[in-house]
Amino acid sequence: MIKTPPKATLVLGASTNPERYSFKAVHALLGQNLPVIPLGVKKGSIAGIEIINDRPEFEGVDTVTLYINSNVQQDWQDYILSLNPRRIIFNPGTENPEFYARAQKLGIDVQEACTLVLLATNQF
Repeated sequence: MIKTPPKATLVLGASTNPERYSFKAVHALLGQNLPVIPLGVKKGSIAGIEIINDRPEFEGVDTVTLYINSNVQQDWQDYILSLNPRRIIFNPGTENPEFYARAQKLGIDVQEACTLVLLATNQF
């Protein structure tokens, strides 16, 4: 099990493409000195941080911010819930009421919001 720094955010759907919102979110989190864990399907790095391509066991993940659509989330739900994050942010395009309900039953805070907006408005 990998222990994460306090307030660590796992960015699920991380991409090396600078046009993707997940790429921008990693940079925005780092810009606010928040620890970030980019996790995606393609190899590469963002801001010098390697994108993780598997599903390691993390301890202490505070937030999972999603950049994968609801169809893809099906394969990730059990993994995400196993991390026992404090909250899950469903960014625009990732809405999934069934997953919200599963997470909320476990006491996980669910937010339908944009990570970039939350960071820019000091609501993260």
